[in-house]
Amino acid sequence: MKKFYRLLRYIKPYWLYAMLNVLFNLLTIVFSLFSFALLIPFLNLLFGTDSLVTEKPELALNTESLIDNLNYLISTIIIQKGQLQALGFICMVLISAFFFRNLARFMAMYYMAKVRISSVKDIRNDLYTKILILPLSFYTRQRKGDIITRVTSDVQEVEYSIMNYLEMLVRDPITIMAYFAFMLSMSPSLTLFVLLILPLTGFLIGQIGKSLRKSSRIGQARFSGMLSTIEESISGLRIIKAFNAIGYSDNKFKDQNTLYSKLMVSIYRRRDLSSPLSEFLSSLVIIVVLWFGGRLVLSDSPAINAADFITYIVVFSQIIPPAKTFSQGFFNIQKGIASAERIFEILDAEEVIVEKPDAKDVHDLRNGIEYKGVSFRYDKDEVLRNINLKIGKGKLIALVGESGGGKSTLVDLLPRFYDVIEGSITIDGIDIREYKIESLRGLMGIVTQESILFNDTVFNNIAFGKPGVGREEVIEAARIANAHEFISQLEDGYNTFIGDRGSKLSGGQRQRLSIARAVLRNPPILILDEATSSLDTESERLVQDALARVMANRTSVVIAHRLSTIQHADEIVVIQKGEIVERGRHEELIAKGGAYKRLFDLQSFS
Repeated sequence: MKKFYRLLRYIKPYWLYAMLNVLFNLLTIVFSLFSFALLIPFLNLLFGTDSLVTEKPELALNTESLIDNLNYLISTIIIQKGQLQALGFICMVLISAFFFRNLARFMAMYYMAKVRISSVKDIRNDLYTKILILPLSFYTRQRKGDIITRVTSDVQEVEYSIMNYLEMLVRDPITIMAYFAFMLSMSPSLTLFVLLILPLTGFLIGQIGKSLRKSSRIGQARFSGMLSTIEESISGLRIIKAFNAIGYSDNKFKDQNTLYSKLMVSIYRRRDLSSPLSEFLSSLVIIVVLWFGGRLVLSDSPAINAADFITYIVVFSQIIPPAKTFSQGFFNIQKGIASAERIFEILDAEEVIVEKPDAKDVHDLRNGIEYKGVSFRYDKDEVLRNINLKIGKGKLIALVGESGGGKSTLVDLLPRFYDVIEGSITIDGIDIREYKIESLRGLMGIVTQESILFNDTVFNNIAFGKPGVGREEVIEAARIANAHEFISQLEDGYNTFIGDRGSKLSGGQRQRLSIARAVLRNPPILILDEATSSLDTESERLVQDALARVMANRTSVVIAHRLSTIQHADEIVVIQKGEIVERGRHEELIAKGGAYKRLFDLQSFS
């Protein structure tokens, strides 16, 4: 239940609305009990069993005093105006009591809506913020569909299964206790009998819900697996069709869907059993109470009169709905806690990239960047070993080597997408871990091999991360990136929506938009991760022209696939199996006849 109590903390900012909900629920209970108390004098009036009360009884805070005072009031009306007037008075008071009871009920729900929806909104906000903060390494171990399920389906389940029943947790126990107190004042012996048989029904209902939580967690995991399959299928639809894998993919999804459906049938049957089971057990209890109470009424010396017994049964029957709701809510909360556990797994995930409390701002690169004895590994696999590298201000450094050698990891350490395991990376002589993360990343513009664009307008993609930027600045960045011409020819120009991941644009156009986005930031450090490797010759020429303009007078780190594009670099660093094996200018490395020369010859030959 720790997860449940932790969820309740999200209610704290809305405690005032929660208190108003409790207040109006209490008023609902008060008006309900008042209306039930009126039944006794009403029935006595109809049956004529009680003599008229001519002396005003003493007023006290208990059921007996309330009923005696109501008898006195009605007796006064009968004496002064007759029985029909008294009947009319009772009916009017009953109507008023029911009106105020339902008004208070509405107001309780009115304030509860704010608590429930706002709490879930905060959970969703915290989840999304955490997703943005968590390091990239977290996502190498998680399926995208599973994460999406936790933010959407699991949060929705918490809202439906837990937040929807929060009011029940406060209202129903108070209602049941208040009604029991009323019943106890009417017949202690009958109420004691009820208290002996009710726990048995609660125990039977509770046994069914024990396995529901575990099954619900498995169900959510299987649902996330299906969502992952759908997401992967849409992303890889071209490959699925090209390799005639439609049947394979279809069967894979159908198998997942069948397993999920079977489990959900079991979960719903178990949960749905709670309602008819609790109703049957409640009916059984009422019948037993009718039998026991009837014996008390029909005995030679009745322990309770007929009117009181009828009122008692009416009040007791009103305990059944909240008790039934409470038992049903118990099942739903068990199901919701399974989703809450999955949510908190993300919220509790370790933030490996941590900013120091006294971290400094950095706004410019004055001297340069230096890698000092840097080593790094993913889990147990060592990717980089003892890297020592200096990058002077305004210099162009090219990283080359075979795929999987650690080039991308080397540049990913600079903006702290990952942190070094050993050694340090410094900017102007200060370890980058001493800087504020946002400030550090603000120094850099990054263009990757895969153009990461969003389903938004051209303007918003270029201006991404710079709210309030002017249109002229965006256009100027596009000009520098050789993108303005093709943007102007789009249907709505800079206001054109480019589709999911920029699917409406060609590869070269997407890459030039990415470059324009980097240009707009005007960063002192530019990181290019094989930015032209997937482009055709014409697109590559346009992108290279754009990059040449962007890199002028900037500190640039370029991961190069095509060696012909980095021959003018100030220094070329050759990385193999996580180690620097050669470094120097193009001519020097060619003259050495080592690893770089072999790579160059292979590309020249091909």
